[in-house]
Amino acid sequence: MEYDEKLARFRQAHLNPFNKEPGPRQHEQRASEEAPEVTSEEALPELPPGEPEFCCTERVMDLGLSEDHFSRPVLRQAIEECKQVILELPEQSEKQKDAVVRLIHLRLKLQELKDPNEDEPNIRVLLEHRFYKEKSKSVKQTCDKCNTIIWGLIQTWYTCTGCCYRCHSKCLNLISKPCVRSKVSHQAEYELNICPETGLDSQDYRCAECRAPISLRGVPSEARQCDYTGQYYCSHCHWNDLAVIPARVVHNWDFEPRKVSRCSMRYLALMVSRPVLRLREINPLLFNYVEGLVEIRKLRQDILLMKPYFITCKEAMEARLLLQLQDRQHFVENDEMYSVQDLLDAHTGRLGCSLTETHTLFAKHIKLDCERCQAKGFVCELCREGDVLFPFDSHTSVCTDCRAVFHRDCYYDNSTTCPKCARLTLRKQSLFQEPGPDVDA
Repeated sequence: MEYDEKLARFRQAHLNPFNKEPGPRQHEQRASEEAPEVTSEEALPELPPGEPEFCCTERVMDLGLSEDHFSRPVLRQAIEECKQVILELPEQSEKQKDAVVRLIHLRLKLQELKDPNEDEPNIRVLLEHRFYKEKSKSVKQTCDKCNTIIWGLIQTWYTCTGCCYRCHSKCLNLISKPCVRSKVSHQAEYELNICPETGLDSQDYRCAECRAPISLRGVPSEARQCDYTGQYYCSHCHWNDLAVIPARVVHNWDFEPRKVSRCSMRYLALMVSRPVLRLREINPLLFNYVEGLVEIRKLRQDILLMKPYFITCKEAMEARLLLQLQDRQHFVENDEMYSVQDLLDAHTGRLGCSLTETHTLFAKHIKLDCERCQAKGFVCELCREGDVLFPFDSHTSVCTDCRAVFHRDCYYDNSTTCPKCARLTLRKQSLFQEPGPDVDA
């Protein structure tokens, strides 16, 4: 009998909270069985008629926090019942806040018990997107598909390594937008017309991306214009993100951010460092309007003249001087192409300062530090006076035919031809001159 009484007390103290509420007959039977044992002091106080009872639900929410032996089905049931409790509790109450905290703990407990074989893959490839499962739990992001918050603490989410498209794991199969990086790889060019609007009627009053119905009156959805493409989008595809428009920069030297769609924002972010703007062809007058661009162009031309010295110099190759411009590799290839980032830095003055420092470092190596590079200098053959000259000096001029270097004043004041070109011409004539009759004899 003692063992049976102890077992009954243990079962009563560890009552399973997921048991269905007993029916009226079971209530009467349990009341008849327990009536002799319950005293007036142990009787529970009656609750007011309008007050709900949360004793059982509190046990539900506590389940899994202090015990380690519960299975995943039990935890899932506890989570569902905890959700129901949160909905029933008064808004912004302390009990509701505690219930939310307990719900988070239960989900974390379920995550710990999850079978590793059931884990979602770390890599997913969809529509040229390459999604990687994120491991960060503290960063709060927004899903690009459903436009809701991603709670990294309790939700699994993915990020595309190509275009940074973020979404819940449950939204992966609903994605209909291809990766923007594929467009950048196959068609790396800008729309250079300022806001080329065609009107909502040309879009059949639908979003340019997801084809959802839109209108300027906001019924059924608000039409938002993208300043880059000139097209209209719905609120799910256009979040009023701000970006610098390349067409306004090239034509108006205007760097004020404008509202663009999500797709355009990702495309502009991927294209910002690509040198695809040939300013001399698009807007040659821009160099007359912006003084900083003239100085930058001259520095780039000088760096291209310094490049042959570094390629043939062992010390320069060991010091890797050309890697000073590794972030702007096109600066050592040509002086015509610009990226939007180059123009942004030119507008703020950072590009001019960094190029001046690099130019000074390169010139110091050629003219002072390296004897091999100094030996490749020139002497003005017109005046035969002065120091050793280099093609990137500010007071020199370079012959376009033989690349000889002269003082600028000497080169333009002298009406004769280039001495080096004259020597080369005479040498060619002497080599190809027909032999005389004495030589034949």
